[in-house]
Amino acid sequence: MKIVYLIIFFILGTLFGSFFTVIGLRLPNHEDFIKTRSHCDTCHHELSLLDMIPILSFLFLRGKCRYCHSGINSLSTYMEFFTGVLFALSFYVFGFSYELLVALGIVAMLIIISISDISYFIIPDEVLIFFSIFFTIINILNNGIQSALLSILYGLMLFGFMYGIMIIGNLLFRKESLGGGDIKLMFVFGLLINPLLGLVVIFLASILALPISLIILMFKKENLVPFGPFLLISFMFIYFTRLNLPIIIEFIKSF
Repeated sequence: MKIVYLIIFFILGTLFGSFFTVIGLRLPNHEDFIKTRSHCDTCHHELSLLDMIPILSFLFLRGKCRYCHSGINSLSTYMEFFTGVLFALSFYVFGFSYELLVALGIVAMLIIISISDISYFIIPDEVLIFFSIFFTIINILNNGIQSALLSILYGLMLFGFMYGIMIIGNLLFRKESLGGGDIKLMFVFGLLINPLLGLVVIFLASILALPISLIILMFKKENLVPFGPFLLISFMFIYFTRLNLPIIIEFIKSF
């Protein structure tokens, strides 16, 4: 029976992945992503439901617009598949639980913010506010108001720590070292994990970002690297693996 649920969650993920992609692309430009119909980027013809079946439409149309036959941006298709896999993984790890709702929210944040940050170097405040409220409500329902208040305190602590890193970075490099969205994102993380684990998230994200940054600098001669996706990938890894401080301490002692 579990395989059936995994398939269902994969399909749901592909559907939501398409919507998350639209949000990530439109929200930073203040474009409506609810009422406005999807359209071809080249001929601007409105797409029908048959044109928007996740993954399958791209394959059947061979990556071309049905109306003008120009190439279709494959970003949405990749995000649909990736979201489907992560939705299925969320159910596989957490089953039907409050943690599953949190995991699906983390996946949604990962897709929306990654697209927005990579495309425009922006992490929309609306996304952070929505998920802050979403995670707080789940915490209240699952653990009570006292736990939720403590989580908000953890979020403020991580926000303050990340803000301190930004100030030090700005002084060292004499330019903006971190975006405001990255700092606010740490507050959201604090709603779900211990502040010390939040420091681990920053450490892992920095390790992941370093080689990518060097590659971008080498080939594109740019010094702007979206840090939000790396933070989210590291955070999701810690949350999905249920990594905690005792496990980390034992790992360090083993060396």
